[in-house]
Amino acid sequence: MKVDSKRKQRLTRARKTHAKARLSENARLVVYRSNKAIYAQVMESGTNKILCGASNLKGKTGVDGAIEVGKEIAKQAKGKKIKEVTFDRNGYRYHGQIKALADSARKAGLEF
Repeated sequence: MKVDSKRKQRLTRARKTHAKARLSENARLVVYRSNKAIYAQVMESGTNKILCGASNLKGKTGVDGAIEVGKEIAKQAKGKKIKEVTFDRNGYRYHGQIKALADSARKAGLEF
C-alpha cells in the first residue's frame, strides 16, 4: 500500500472538518499554517466570502505570533459584529500554534 504524503493526509482530515463546519450557521474561522507564518480568516458560512483575515507575516513567529494573530482576528471579527464562529483547524492537530491561536481568540471575545 502506498503511503500518502503528510500534506495529502492533512487535506483528507481537512475535508472532514470543512464538512462539519459548513453545516453550522455561524461564520467559520479557518486557520492555515505555512513554514513561515500562520494565517486566520473568518468566512461566511454559505458563500465562503472572506469577511476578515490576519497573519503574522511581518511580526513574531511561532506560538507568540499565533497568539497575536488570534487577538487580531478576534478584534476584526468583533468590528464586523461577529461574535460566534465555528473553528475550522484545516486538518492540523489541535496543539502548539493552532491551540495558541484558538485560545487567544477566545480570550479576546470570540465564542466557539
